Amino acid sequence: MPADAYFTFSLTVAEGKRLLARGVVALPCVRRAMAQGIVIVTRSTTAGYVLEELLGREVDRLSFVTGNTLPSGHPERAKLMSADIPEMVFRNGEVDEDADPDALLDELKAGDVIVKSPNALDYRRGLVGYLIGASTGGTTGRYLGPVHGRHLQFVAPCGLEKQVAGDLIEASAMLMHAGERLRGPSLWVTPAEIVTELDAIRLLTGAQATQIAAGGVMGAEGAVWITACGTAEQIDAVGALIDDVRGEPDLLEYAQR
Repeated sequence: MPADAYFTFSLTVAEGKRLLARGVVALPCVRRAMAQGIVIVTRSTTAGYVLEELLGREVDRLSFVTGNTLPSGHPERAKLMSADIPEMVFRNGEVDEDADPDALLDELKAGDVIVKSPNALDYRRGLVGYLIGASTGGTTGRYLGPVHGRHLQFVAPCGLEKQVAGDLIEASAMLMHAGERLRGPSLWVTPAEIVTELDAIRLLTGAQATQIAAGGVMGAEGAVWITACGTAEQIDAVGALIDDVRGEPDLLEYAQR
């Protein structure tokens, strides 16, 4: 049915990450686990935004990175990032600075939350994909077993720029069948509690949001165009929310501050 009000706007990748991070904090499962339970935030550029929103303060997001994709011809940019900040563990809403994420595996219980940002998104089917380079499956391999065996909540904050054309499951199967002929990472596909810019708008304002276009130039590469619809009050809330994330610097600008 037609809504009372509509609002169309664009978001850069960085603005979208700030927005969806706020959506993660608003997820009911995250709120429950922050109140009484365990939340583990694994390292990534997107998860750095989530970490800041959970802490309510800035962190050195350049030191909370593992894998990354960089433009060719700029090897010096890799040196700007590190994994110096370990995975962050929240216990009943407080940072557990002494926690060892590996040792926590036996302690995790139903309702506890793992936050792991993916590399690929099939939004319509509720699937995400992770590039896997480690022979043991890396962080994904460490947590997906307990996620299913212990009924944990697996939250995947993911910008819409990571939507992939084609079938993620078929792509993963192709790489598996390549065997030793494959040069480069494989792809692990799994369902997850996905949080994109669209989900964040719904969680934070009650409005419904639809992606209508993508792309940009001069720093807006990977941008998305979104239309939100709802009551006049909801759209006013969307406008205020978007104004608040406007101007979020991209990671290179952030590194050069």
